[in-house]
Amino acid sequence: MELSKVSRLITGKIVYESAPQPQLEYAFSSDLMSDVLRFNMEKTILITGLATVQALRTAEMSNIECIIFARDKKVTENMVELAVENNISLITTPLTLFEVSGRLYGNGIKPIF
Repeated sequence: MELSKVSRLITGKIVYESAPQPQLEYAFSSDLMSDVLRFNMEKTILITGLATVQALRTAEMSNIECIIFARDKKVTENMVELAVENNISLITTPLTLFEVSGRLYGNGIKPIF
């Protein structure tokens, strides 16, 4: 699924779009980054409420191509800089993790676990 469609489905705002644009097939929801590190997640969206540099570092190590920050979490300039360095797209949304997960799953995004 294209990033623009993901953003529309979750009433999101694209903060940074990596190039080339990712084709996303999977999603994983967690605020606990140690759970995220258990898997190699290519073509995957991380859905989280943890709006810190740690989320970006975890995504980098796990090959995650997109992070959705739920519950209207704010993205800092440091986070955007790391996203640019690592080609990780960033989206913010006012929806909860549960709502984001349900909308993406209902539109064909598959779970990692």
